[in-house]
Order: sequence, then structure tokens, then C-alpha cells
Amino acid sequence: MIASLAWKNVWRNKKRSLIIIFATALGLWGSLLAGAIWMGWGESMVNTAIARDLSHIQIHRKGYFQNKEVENYIPNGFNILGELSRIPGIKAVSGRTLVEGMAASPTSTFGVKIVGIVPSQAKKVTDIYNRLTAGNYFAGGGRNPIVIGKKLADRLGLKLHSKIVLSFQGFGSSLNYAAFRIIGIYKTDSSIFDQSNVFVRQSDLFRILGHTPVIHEIAIRVQSSQIMPQVYNIVQEKYTHLDVQTWEEIAPEVAFTSAAMESFTYIFIGIILFALLFGITNTMLMAVMERVRELGVLIAVGMTKGKVFTMILLETIILSITGGVAGIVIGGLSISYFSRTGIDLSALASSMETFGTSTSLRPFLPLDMYIALPVMIIITAIFSAVLPAWKAINIQPSAAIRTY
Repeated sequence: MIASLAWKNVWRNKKRSLIIIFATALGLWGSLLAGAIWMGWGESMVNTAIARDLSHIQIHRKGYFQNKEVENYIPNGFNILGELSRIPGIKAVSGRTLVEGMAASPTSTFGVKIVGIVPSQAKKVTDIYNRLTAGNYFAGGGRNPIVIGKKLADRLGLKLHSKIVLSFQGFGSSLNYAAFRIIGIYKTDSSIFDQSNVFVRQSDLFRILGHTPVIHEIAIRVQSSQIMPQVYNIVQEKYTHLDVQTWEEIAPEVAFTSAAMESFTYIFIGIILFALLFGITNTMLMAVMERVRELGVLIAVGMTKGKVFTMILLETIILSITGGVAGIVIGGLSISYFSRTGIDLSALASSMETFGTSTSLRPFLPLDMYIALPVMIIITAIFSAVLPAWKAINIQPSAAIRTY
């Protein structure tokens, strides 16, 4: 009976009820879409970084990041590569030989990280081969081929088939120089990465170093992000003498940004709901003040204050839930549409490259957000109803009937 009465009371003033429902739906739709864009941005940063170079897990010799000299390689690295490929959950592994050096053209020089790879391995771990704007990814033969970033090529005034000279310190503090022919130019979503990383064949790098083959870094891709913690634990327990790290440990700024985007989403939705709280409270106060005589009569004929309180509470929840459900449905449909088509941010390409994210942003919202929102709306409705319901149960029947 109380629920039926509350439903009828909501629609006694259709215009006012529809306005508050529309405001609630609009606020939630906007906050959901904005939150999904933020979370999509964070997700894009993570996925891009993992696919570009981080992979899910990396292995180094202990102390490598404090001392990146060429001698600080992984002992028995190639044997470890074979062992890792047999661990369940690991999709692919790639060994990298890393050397810090200088890249020089006839007009300029720039500091770079020289990454020696086995192309067939690297293609299973990173997507650089899919980012080429010119040339190929070590498809042919030739002596000393190299793939460089477009940003570096522009900085050094180089183009496809140009020669580039790399200089770097080898074993025993020897200084090595070698000329390479540019066979490919890539462009990722990070201009910083593009100007700082060049890729050569491991075999060429070993020949120039004049040393037996060694690797400094092992990159691991797992079957899915969900099983990464389990795979990480297995690898860490197996190779306690090495430094095993997840992508979050290697790039904490990326992990922090992704987590911050999720926090911002909840905060923003909280702010919207807080603002709606005042709007709903004001609407319900007006509804109570317009019905003082009616409420006084109900109390006079025997309706308990508890039932009056419940009626006002249900009216508020009906308004909030109706608007909330509409907002969630419209927001979900909008997010679904843009997640398929993407939001084109090519006009902001230079800024997006600084953050290492794609110019096609796909909004994303986890399932738990859709589950948490109705709960948050009901809590907001309960708080919104407290003051109007308190006013209603404190109406004096005799004064209300006489005055109104």
C-alpha cells in the first residue's frame, strides 16, 4: 500500500518529477561517459606500453638498472629463454641485447638505446613490426640493417636507406663504431620512445662487440593479463638469483596513471551524485510543503510517522532509481558505441604522443562500476530523503489542517 501510494505521489506533479529524473539521467550519463574516457585513456596507456616494449614480465641481472654496462648480462640467458617457453601460461619470450650509445648522421647526433633482437622472437612479444611507416622489419638480408623511429629519423635528418653510425662502449671499455643501413622506420604512440630506441639484429651486434652471444633482458608475454600474477610467481620462484619484474614495477608511472584514472572516475561520479543530492532534496522538500494539509490528515486518521517516513523515502528512491537507470542505460549504450568506433583525437596527436597513448581512444568501464552505481544511487536517495521525511513526520495534524 505504501509503495503504491508513493508511486502515485511521484506522478502527481509530472513536470517536476520528469525534470529531476532528466537531471539525474543526464548527470549520470555525462559522468559515466567521462569516466569511461578516462579509464579508456589509462587502459590505452597500459596496452600500448605492454605491446610496444614492456611486455608483461621482464627479467634482468640483479643491479642492471643501477649499472647498464654491457658486462651486466644475464648468465646462461639463452638456456633460460628455452626454459621459460615451457612454462604454462607464457605466450612468447624474447631475448634482448641492450647497449647504450650514440646515433650519428652527417648533421647531428643523439643518445639512443641499441636493442639487439631476433626478429622472429621480437614479433611475438612487441608490435613494432606493425608500426612501420616505411621499409620493412628485417625482411631481407644485407649487412647491418637497422630499424629506427620516425622521430629520430626527423631529428637526425635521415630517411629510408640512409646510413646511420652507431657508437657504443663494448666489453673491456672498448669503443665500437659501426655503420648501419636504415631498412625500416617505425612510429608508435610515444614520441619519446621513437627517438630513443633503435633495433638491430642480435647477430650483427654480437659481431661488432666481438664477444660470445649474451642477452641483458628477457621480455615475457603471457596468455592474458588475468594470469600474469600466477606466471610471475612461478618465474620469480624459479629464478631467485635474477631480477624478475612485472610491467607495473618497470613502469610505475603507467600503473599509477591507470589506477588514478579509475579513482578519478569514482570521484567524479561521487561529485555528480553529491550535486544531485541537493537537487533531489530540494524537490522533495517542495513536494512535502505542498502536501502539508494532506500529510496532516493522513497522520490524523492514524498513519504512523514510520509509514509517512517510509512513503517519502520510497518517493525519493523511485525518482532517483528511475533517473539513475535511464542514465546508466544511455551511458552504457554510448560507451558501447564509442568503444567500437573509437573517439578520434588526431587533432591532439602531439599531446597524445607525449603521454604514449593512441589518438583513437576507446572508452572502457569495468563491470563492477555498473554494479556499484545502483548502490551509490540508492544511498544518495536515502540521504536525499532524510530532511524532507523529517519535515513530514514533524507536521502537527491540527495546525496543518487549520492553517493549510
